[in-house]
Amino acid sequence: MLPFSDDELRPIVSDVIEKARVWIKQDGGDVTLIDIIDGKVFVQLQGACVGCGSSGTTLKFGIEKEMKRMIHPDISIVNVPHGWEDKLEQLG
Repeated sequence: MLPFSDDELRPIVSDVIEKARVWIKQDGGDVTLIDIIDGKVFVQLQGACVGCGSSGTTLKFGIEKEMKRMIHPDISIVNVPHGWEDKLEQLG
């Protein structure tokens, strides 16, 4: 369990995602923060990232790794497929 509330995490997580968006957009993709629930960060890949074979690597070894380094080692990131925005509890 993280020592932060989801509300406390939101601005820091948003900042990490905004920084990641810069390099993701260079490849024609994008990422959006959907929600944070119990320390799990739910994001949705968009554009060229949808269906890209490297999207998992982008999330786990790019964005999540940076969040673990900057925020807390137990934070995790979950990709939300399009159409699943209202089913987050089934993903995490």
